[in-house]
Amino acid sequence: MKINEFKDGIKVNELLLVSNINKGVTNSGATYLTITLQDNTNSIDGKLWNATDEQVKNLVEGRVYDFKFDVLQYRNNLQAKILTFKEVDQTNLDLNNFVVSSPISKEDLKKEIYDDIKLIKNETILQLLRAIMKEYEKNFFEYPAASKNHHNFVGGLATHTLGMLKLANNLCDNYPILSRDLLLAGVVLHDIGKTEELSSPILTEYTTNGKLLGHISIMQAKIYKVACDLGIEETEEVMLLRHMILSHHGEYEFGSPVKPLIPEAEALTFIDNIDARMNSLSKAFDQTDDEAFTPRIFAMESRAFYKHKK
Repeated sequence: MKINEFKDGIKVNELLLVSNINKGVTNSGATYLTITLQDNTNSIDGKLWNATDEQVKNLVEGRVYDFKFDVLQYRNNLQAKILTFKEVDQTNLDLNNFVVSSPISKEDLKKEIYDDIKLIKNETILQLLRAIMKEYEKNFFEYPAASKNHHNFVGGLATHTLGMLKLANNLCDNYPILSRDLLLAGVVLHDIGKTEELSSPILTEYTTNGKLLGHISIMQAKIYKVACDLGIEETEEVMLLRHMILSHHGEYEFGSPVKPLIPEAEALTFIDNIDARMNSLSKAFDQTDDEAFTPRIFAMESRAFYKHKK
């Protein structure tokens, strides 16, 4: 049985990947573990109460175990009450069974994103974009867009980018004030710094580089370096793209060193937010029955959303 099939009250005995472990102590002094379990459909938080020293020692992030647990409803969310777990031989496991991937194949992601890049006519922008994509292509199509919250799965960065490209093209069709060349390039480039900010496509953590610099600063510096290598660093197009990267979170308190000051930067901020929020809602709705509320969603200002029938 897959995690996306779990229901309140069922008993489960399945092989699942441990993606996160946090240790805690109850008021009575007993040790417990909060464990995130996952397969290739979803993840679920579990509790192992009264954990022994041996259990704490033997449970390791990034490994697959044979778990037995009860599924319970807790604060509008499913939770696993872990009863037992056993170690299993890791050598013959197919990790594809335990990793959530993009619903869009890598081949389709590549085709659609590169088709949109072909729409760009400005040679300076195109030259810069092709050079950066050549350097980052492998990780671009494998990395998540975040360690949690939105598009936090293998291929999530490219999936997020494609969703934004679709929105960007629609906006350019509706509003002639926008430069399609600038906006499409800004969409493709805006989060590539996350391939350095995050550690890997699977069991993602923040790197030292990511913690100290962040993906916005990383990508702005990369654009300037590549532009210098190409001899185009003094062009207006490069300056505008650097501005779009620096301002794409919209507000100082959200991590942008500057606020959007060109129409394309303003549009980029909103379509980034729309695509991220719709993905967060989609994930929550996947685990919510019709005519019920989701759990509070941290990325949506901790609001609980009502899932009505379509």
